[in-house]
Amino acid sequence: MSVTAANGFRAAGVAAGLKSGGRPDVAVVVNDGPQYAAAGVFTRNRVQAAPVLWSRAVCRGGAVRAVVLNSGGANACTGPGGFQDAHRTAEYAADLLDSGAGEVAVCSTGLIGERLPMTLLLDGVAKAVAGSSPGGGGDAAEAIRTTDSVAKQAAAAAGFTVGGMAKGAGMLAPGLATMLSVLTTDAVADADTLRTVLADAAAATFERVDCDGCLSTNDTVLLLASGASGVTPAPAQLGAAVTGVCADLARQLVADAEGASKEVAIEVRTAASESDAVEVGRAVARSNLLKCALYGADPNWGRVVAAVGTTSAAFDPAGLDVTINGVQVCRGCAPGEPRERVDLSGRDVRIVVDLHAGEQAATVWTSDLTAAYVHENSAYST
Repeated sequence: MSVTAANGFRAAGVAAGLKSGGRPDVAVVVNDGPQYAAAGVFTRNRVQAAPVLWSRAVCRGGAVRAVVLNSGGANACTGPGGFQDAHRTAEYAADLLDSGAGEVAVCSTGLIGERLPMTLLLDGVAKAVAGSSPGGGGDAAEAIRTTDSVAKQAAAAAGFTVGGMAKGAGMLAPGLATMLSVLTTDAVADADTLRTVLADAAAATFERVDCDGCLSTNDTVLLLASGASGVTPAPAQLGAAVTGVCADLARQLVADAEGASKEVAIEVRTAASESDAVEVGRAVARSNLLKCALYGADPNWGRVVAAVGTTSAAFDPAGLDVTINGVQVCRGCAPGEPRERVDLSGRDVRIVVDLHAGEQAATVWTSDLTAAYVHENSAYST
């Protein structure tokens, strides 16, 4: 159940001193081949961290031999020197692996606006490369945590294997990705196939996690293929496996969202188009009024319909239906069953919005808004 579940990969996570308390903060994932095809998707934020700029260029080449990841510093908004630091990190790892810097991706996460302590970081890279092994996936997942309370890992097998790890608990909003994630497979696939598979998988999973509406400067998802299984799946088969792993990781992100006490699935049905369904789901997910209500176990369906009404989706407002945890509290944009029947005592919440405008559907995942979230983010940098 890790990023090294697929054959041909090794990983490690070590403590390099970037974070306080001796916690792990540098990870590597190494592809030992025989193939090195890769693809990536990245944040749409116009302010992009140096590692994003570097790794975008690496992925355009279609081959990745290794990924270096660090927590304890985002290397974002650090000027030309920050980009030089990302480049230097890739060069250093490449030398250790007898590769080229253009085949080493770099990912960073942490506080924006501070340069990385390069001596500590590079010492950590050397230690991680030396200690990398097929059993090191769990350690790598631990090393990329920031405000995450748990490491996030997943895997799936279908004659070939897909594995992955992710980090993310805050700044969870879509832009092709919502965090740092490395996915691996031992399937035989070229870079073009991986690009299509990853874009589709991210759009259906990570793209639909929207916990706080805040889009990071560092979001990166990478998919590496070693070809070590010798199996060449059909693109649809590979896509299904990658999407399954991404969906698993996406749900883990929601479950671990900062301060969350509720995991909320917003299913929009009978929409005129899938894009309409996603737009409506996202509007509901971003309603702080609704998120506060759910934290207080208040099934306030008025917050739902008010959010739906802010969208450009096609629907007749007089036909809106809303169901919360199996109770249709709103029928035809008017009171339905008594809201007191809704049980919000558990962690899982499912909100269904019926637009009655077509046959398309989509689900967006979010969390509630708690005092713990406010505390975490009011003290984050101090």
